[in-house]
Amino acid sequence: MHFKTVALIGRHQDSGVDAPLRKLAETIQAAGCDVIIESDTAKNTGLTEYRIGDYDEIGKEADLAVVMGGDGTMLGASRMLAPSMVPLIGINHGRLGFITDILLQNATNALTSVIHGNFEIEERILLEGRVVRDGQTLFSGIALNDVVINRAGRGGMIELRVELDGTFMYSQRADGLIIATPTGSTAYALSANGPILHPKLNGILLVPVAPQTLSNRPIVIPDSGLLSMTITALGRVESGASVHFDMQTWSNCQPGDRIDVRRARHKAQFIHPVGYSFFSTLRRKLQWNYMPQLSDETE
Repeated sequence: MHFKTVALIGRHQDSGVDAPLRKLAETIQAAGCDVIIESDTAKNTGLTEYRIGDYDEIGKEADLAVVMGGDGTMLGASRMLAPSMVPLIGINHGRLGFITDILLQNATNALTSVIHGNFEIEERILLEGRVVRDGQTLFSGIALNDVVINRAGRGGMIELRVELDGTFMYSQRADGLIIATPTGSTAYALSANGPILHPKLNGILLVPVAPQTLSNRPIVIPDSGLLSMTITALGRVESGASVHFDMQTWSNCQPGDRIDVRRARHKAQFIHPVGYSFFSTLRRKLQWNYMPQLSDETE
């Protein structure tokens, strides 16, 4: 037995998620494991016949967390459980699903196989950052996908001075700047024409959003350094800028504010069924010469 206690976390805003979650709970119990339902998930789905626990309890007691939802649900669970090193497995109940890679119709068989030891484990880096003004930290956060600095509302472009380990890289006028992990390279950064990074790369991706100068291109830097982005000017005096750490937002940035970003101390651990392929996920999600009549095993 590899997993004694398994937590269930669901996107409880989705209608109809209670039935597949209950089926997964029954599957986990049938495999000989104890079940913990994350407290908000239990409250909003009615799965109260099982043990209920918050993220602190899950971090202390669970050996595996099963996340059902879209990538946003997985992002939140990853940030909460990375310090506890609880591995996560994602069941796609959303739309695109780059990191919730198991299809809902395959969830029962895949989870049973994983519980019996047929799995691969993968580590993904996270980013940690802070907003600094006059030497004081105003906001801090952790991100699995990306940290995004952008203009607020309909304000004009923002100007940024970008440094790596104290060395000047460039100044930029743009709608914003995306600082992405390899995991986040298939998220907002991809829609802004950034490259896709393999999850095993030790790099951080910088992608400008609608830069004024077309020569401002995406760049990949080592994940061992400290990035500092200073807001040097805003397009309009009355406009502001925002910083987003995945789904966490600080929306009161001003000229002179500095945003520091580095690789986080902890990593997220993902569990995949045996045979998982990052390239298979790309073929399926991005329609790379993908022929639906062929299964991933025959590709």
